Amino acid sequence: MWYYLALAAGVISVLFGFIQARSIQSAPAGDARMREIAAAIQEGANAYLGRQYRTIAIVGVVVVVLLGLAFQSWQQPLGFVIGAVLSGAAGFIGMKVSVQANVRTTEAAKSGLNAGLKLAFKSGAVTGMLVVGLALLGIVLYYGFLTMVMGLSLTDELEKREVIDSLVALGFGASLISIFARLGGGIFTKGADVGGDMVGKVEAGIPEDDPRNAATIADNVGDNVGDCAGMAADLFETYAVTLVATMVLGAIFFADSAYISDIMLLPLAIGGVCIITSIIGTYFVNLGPGKTDVMGALYKGLIVTGVLSVGALALVISQVLPAGFGVLDGAAAAMGLSGEITGMDLFLCGILGLVVTGLIVVITAYYTETKYRPVRSIAKASESGHGTNVIQGLAVSLESTALPALTIIAGIIATYNLAGLFGVAIATTTMLALAGMIVALDAFGPVTDNAGGIAEMAELPSEVRETTDALDAVGNTTKAVTKGYAIGSAGLGALVLFAAYSEDLKYFSARAAEGSFFSGVTVDFSIANPYVVVGLLFGGLLPFLFGGMSMMAVGRAAQSVVEEVRRQFREMPGIMKGEVKPDYGRAVDLLTQAAIKEMIVPSLLPVLSPIVLFGVILAIAGKGAAFAALGAMLLGVIVTGLFVAISMTSGGGAWDNAKKYIEDGNHGGKGSEAHKAAVTGDTVGDPYKDTAGPAVNPMIKITNIVALLLLAVLAGM
Repeated sequence: MWYYLALAAGVISVLFGFIQARSIQSAPAGDARMREIAAAIQEGANAYLGRQYRTIAIVGVVVVVLLGLAFQSWQQPLGFVIGAVLSGAAGFIGMKVSVQANVRTTEAAKSGLNAGLKLAFKSGAVTGMLVVGLALLGIVLYYGFLTMVMGLSLTDELEKREVIDSLVALGFGASLISIFARLGGGIFTKGADVGGDMVGKVEAGIPEDDPRNAATIADNVGDNVGDCAGMAADLFETYAVTLVATMVLGAIFFADSAYISDIMLLPLAIGGVCIITSIIGTYFVNLGPGKTDVMGALYKGLIVTGVLSVGALALVISQVLPAGFGVLDGAAAAMGLSGEITGMDLFLCGILGLVVTGLIVVITAYYTETKYRPVRSIAKASESGHGTNVIQGLAVSLESTALPALTIIAGIIATYNLAGLFGVAIATTTMLALAGMIVALDAFGPVTDNAGGIAEMAELPSEVRETTDALDAVGNTTKAVTKGYAIGSAGLGALVLFAAYSEDLKYFSARAAEGSFFSGVTVDFSIANPYVVVGLLFGGLLPFLFGGMSMMAVGRAAQSVVEEVRRQFREMPGIMKGEVKPDYGRAVDLLTQAAIKEMIVPSLLPVLSPIVLFGVILAIAGKGAAFAALGAMLLGVIVTGLFVAISMTSGGGAWDNAKKYIEDGNHGGKGSEAHKAAVTGDTVGDPYKDTAGPAVNPMIKITNIVALLLLAVLAGM
């Protein structure tokens, strides 16, 4: 029954998304000038994503061939294709709706704050529900195909491994799309934003979204391909990978249990019921008469979703698991626990996952909202110059890692003591089960940002721009908050993947046939093993190297935009007088080429690194040392990746809102020396929060997934 409930929930989520999309399309799209600007944004976004997906497809074909050769089977390549296609589809459809909703949000803003809020959030809800709906459908249908249509049995060891490896390959497909979409979209959007600000605001002294700036359309395009399509692919991947990893751990820890099929269905059922609670929560996002607290209206929907999810989780735990569940000493012993694991233990783990979600949202909001100390301290520091702004921004970015890390530490300790590593996995699954609502909050941001840009370029009345500015300010916070959620869930999800790696390693070693690759393998994970230290250091350097490569890519892309905008100002002096229209298409095309070119090498770094490290250590010291180094590498990536990502996203969000706080009239307001310093800080923070930081999320997980697939390939040798 619960299999079909999860299937139905996935279908309902996708249908809900399409119904909301049709509702958005039927809304008025404003006057001819507004529609012209919106059409230019749509054209640029379509052109970029089309070229990006064609590039990814070439890489995908190569991966499919390699998987087929490695596994000598078609199930794993098919799983990869399913994950990649659905992840790409979620981002592409969400982006299409976003670029249609932006101009309609501008038009709705003429009727007031609540009208603009509801339309923008409706667009975000489309993306959010498509992400979780398509991810759940992909896993449920492929799992059903493997176990029901093909008849692979979970009680037969070889057939169970076929199911597990095929699902891991599905997660790999989603991960590969995610890292390309996140990084490529981030390079595009921040190249446009940084380059446009440097020439427009700093050199020419014209406001943001001024139609005289040739990078303006590219900036609005970037909001959609980065924060909409990119975030959609990112959380699609985290959601899918976490469900798969939880199913894998269930299959390993409860291998000798009569309840193994129930255990593997449990994460799917949790995902299914939380889709329903998320859909209900979207209807509570509304401003009451005379109310102006947009952030409060959005949080109301999230809180309702969380509260309803508690009851839904209790229902699932009590109904999916049989009455006899709880006498599972074998599973508990496999995880190093004494006694037994009960349904109540797993329920409490799920509740803790929701608590961790809430705390990370609150902590990230504290570090990025204008009403709290961190943002205001950066704004205050801007009074004394550019250098002090940057120093304070860096200090806030470093400080912002402490509370999220402590929250995750407490969550791991509590859930592990309740139900071992499987308890950590259930907590992470429940945390990710709210991804539909979280993505809706994130996708709200680029729509409101575009709406403000369209209002400025179409020269609408000041009261319309005031409304879109109010929505945009909240959108900046929601984007920062959802990035914090994505990073926290990525860290926990990667820990679950590492647990799957270590348990798979034990599994293959214990069952290795004479002459097989795992025959006679012993692995020493103690710190006294120098190859463990080597792995930790190698893994630890990857997020820093990846982040550095990403930041430099944005710098090069921004430089090309700066040169182009300067050229147009120089060669077409009529632009500044409003007599000549800038060549927007040229800036979009330059950025598209730069982003596609720049995303390739960094995106392949987490794919190739585990294979290279394993091969080098294997040649130097043998199989045991290679497996130990690879496992330690995964931990190194998780630890440093978590801190790098949190620091960059929270710090970048604080820099951005410090600039907006000054623009609201504080510390001298627009045009003041403090404002100029804040623009500099925001220029540093932009690639932090929208390119390098968010792209570390899929980078962490793809490294772990490649290691899992490597184990599976070697097990067949």
